[in-house]
Amino acid sequence: MKKRVLIIGGGASGMMAAVQAARSKAKVTIIEHTSQVGKKLLSTGNGRCNLTNLYQAPECYRCGQDGFVQETLKKFSMEDTLAFFRDLGILLKDRQGYVYPNSDQAVTVLEGFQAELGRLGVQVILNCNVEKILCKNMFEVYTDQKILKGDALILAAGSKAAKFTGSDGSGYELAKQLGHTIVSPLPALVQLQCKEKHYKQLAGVRTEAKVQLMVCENKREAGWKVLAEDVGELQLTDYGISGIPTFQVSRYASVSLHKGLDVKVKIDFLPQQSVREVEDLISLGIRNFGYKTWEQWITGVLNKKLGIVLLKLAQLNPNETVSSSSESQRKKLLRQIKSYETIVTEVNPFEKAQVCCGGVAVSEICSKTMESKNMQGLYFAGEIVDVDGICGGYNLQWAWSSGATAGRSAGAFAD
Repeated sequence: MKKRVLIIGGGASGMMAAVQAARSKAKVTIIEHTSQVGKKLLSTGNGRCNLTNLYQAPECYRCGQDGFVQETLKKFSMEDTLAFFRDLGILLKDRQGYVYPNSDQAVTVLEGFQAELGRLGVQVILNCNVEKILCKNMFEVYTDQKILKGDALILAAGSKAAKFTGSDGSGYELAKQLGHTIVSPLPALVQLQCKEKHYKQLAGVRTEAKVQLMVCENKREAGWKVLAEDVGELQLTDYGISGIPTFQVSRYASVSLHKGLDVKVKIDFLPQQSVREVEDLISLGIRNFGYKTWEQWITGVLNKKLGIVLLKLAQLNPNETVSSSSESQRKKLLRQIKSYETIVTEVNPFEKAQVCCGGVAVSEICSKTMESKNMQGLYFAGEIVDVDGICGGYNLQWAWSSGATAGRSAGAFAD
């Protein structure tokens, strides 16, 4: 008799787990509460599906336990991921280390999975909601359609991020019912809302910038500590900041605000130039373009809307000539360009986040098998676990690695 493996969640990690368990000759059933599998996968990479990244390093992943992610990646690596999708007949392409299907369509990846699930005889039950799980000699999963029984159970139910794709956080409750600790889920890879009133004037501006996320851990000492930083295209919105560099540091804002700490962001709007070089640029403007207004000068340096706001913050009148300014005003402008500061009041909600930080505590999971340390035969995969990656294909790599490891482990020793 074949080993029966039940998988709750038909997202990226759930489908990978199903394929690997079925290839181990197990009888596999996916239980998915939406009308289709892989719904969130279709929105990844702006619909192009950034499958993985050729650059893999520990700092690309955030986790509650050092080395946990790396142990799982050893079981199913980035190279294994590339081979897996090629074996599905998907041609891949590399954009400076970011790997996509050659079609630039996420549906290519989903259809590749669907074809393989069909070939392997994996049963997929859609629009099926899990009500409770009992575990005696086997797992009994009670749903609103029927009771399903299995020898092994994989929880791959996702997080609370991007609810429109089916991620509603229901898996956390199931994990708690089965005796697991949940680290508070918080939005990650998300936009930041800021205190200042001038953002409505900046909405729509995109500019290269260096972003540093800072937190005040001790108000008595008034000491600010840099927790994370990134360089890339910053997007300014009517409520604050967005764009890849914002996403890369946002999980630290989520955690710090959750702890009640003060959070701010320092932005360098000319990251390719040193402070001295920008200082020289301003001095050159005084010497060669003293007849111009500050608005005319700043437009040659930065986005016009951004430049005008920075001028006003430096107490410079955009309509006055460059030559009429004082040295103290020019120093203030230098500070605004190279070290503008903004207070973060909150992060955008789960609905706007790409992934979450938090989830099932990794201290209760074996990194080499993804099996629960608390309950034999129970496995975890994907976003439900307290692991999150930076932008660039890392969260999908975690889905593939954790899903493959859980699927192979759960399906092992099948007849």
